[in-house]
Amino acid sequence: MRKKMILTISFCVLILLLFAGGIYFGLAKYYAGGFSYGTWINGIYCTGKSVEEVNEALLAQFTVTEIEISFGDGTIETIALEDISYSVDYKEQLEAYKDKQNPYLWMENLWKGKKHATELLPDISFDTEKLFYEIDQLTPVTKEEQKTNKRVEIIKTKNGYELINEKEHVLNKALLKEQIIKALANGEYQIVVGEECYTDLSLNAKEKEVLLLWEKVQQFQDCNIRYDMGDTVIAIDATIVCDWIALDEEGNFLLDKEGNLVTDEEKIADFIKALAEEYDTVDREREFHATRGETVTVPTGTYGNKINVKAEIAYLTEAFYNKVNEIHIPQYTKEALVRGKDDIGDTYIEIDMTEQMMYYYVEGELYVETPIVTGNTGRRMGTPEGVYYVYNKQKNRILRGENYASFVNFWVPVRGSIGIHDAPWRAEYGGEIYKSNGSHGCINTPYDEMKKIYEHVEIGTPVVMFY
Repeated sequence: MRKKMILTISFCVLILLLFAGGIYFGLAKYYAGGFSYGTWINGIYCTGKSVEEVNEALLAQFTVTEIEISFGDGTIETIALEDISYSVDYKEQLEAYKDKQNPYLWMENLWKGKKHATELLPDISFDTEKLFYEIDQLTPVTKEEQKTNKRVEIIKTKNGYELINEKEHVLNKALLKEQIIKALANGEYQIVVGEECYTDLSLNAKEKEVLLLWEKVQQFQDCNIRYDMGDTVIAIDATIVCDWIALDEEGNFLLDKEGNLVTDEEKIADFIKALAEEYDTVDREREFHATRGETVTVPTGTYGNKINVKAEIAYLTEAFYNKVNEIHIPQYTKEALVRGKDDIGDTYIEIDMTEQMMYYYVEGELYVETPIVTGNTGRRMGTPEGVYYVYNKQKNRILRGENYASFVNFWVPVRGSIGIHDAPWRAEYGGEIYKSNGSHGCINTPYDEMKKIYEHVEIGTPVVMFY
């Protein structure tokens, strides 16, 4: 009985083994016609597929239509792949990979999964002659070939003197073609032209002299002086210094006995004079936006900036020769509270003699607004127009003139004997009082407002007076 059971079990096991073996070898035979179980190539599942089927799928993934070539000057050119008969094919690589697979060992891939994936590169082909033709048409290539006489010379531009050296960093077409062919063979479609594709051409004796002269020009133009003009900083750079190089009658650089460039010191003086012409504000009319809402033209006065031209010519000449590196504030023969073209700034006293109003602005904010009485125009003692400034402050002052002596609590002179002060003898201000009962030229101001002005105003504060 027991022997019979053993025989039965053995027979069943044999049947199962034969059945499993049949399935295993059947699948092995199936995979022998294509790729083995669990094969992934370039992200495509290839199990059981033929070489032709996988090749077709891989080619469908290839969507590149052109190569992009980036040059050192920022130029980007493209070449269409169809114009060079470019093609890719994976058949040979797929056949070789498939031949390495043993279909009877397909079961190994059951536990490998995607770890059994591989990456294959295609076989690439293109027409070299067509590629060379397309390279010859690239803009950087044609530009280089158009330079039949390559220049090595110094030219003057808006940025100063510059060197034009067309024999330096020249694109070598042969080397460019080598790089592009190598990149295409490796399946690269975005090509950055390397430095190895550029060469320097040999120079003749005259061109070498130009380079030596350029070194001197560079050194001459290397200036790091900056003029602080208050509202702006002016860099004394190559755009300015280039004009200081002395030239002969034919426009060539002048050299001294040691072979150094000669400085035209008159041009330095001209620069300072032009700077003064632009930034001096003394003895100039000003366009002023009045509180009453209109822009008025204010005649010249005593307030403003005036550059010390003689001192600045001496400074700049010496500083340039010594290659000084600094920010320089110019010397002035007369200096306003604010430097720059807008020397009035945002802290000032405004005296509107037509409206008979005075306004005191501090850092742009209105601090005092008051009616006033100015000079008597009926007696030809009208208050003078112009931009002046507070040059003193006094308390308890007796103002004296022809046939009068008047005590004032606060005295703020702005032009000679003309000043701003309180007027204890007045009960009314503003209107047209000044036309027949005005002052001797001063600006009469109510006590309380005059006290505020006196206590806050600084010496040097501009005073803008106009009708």
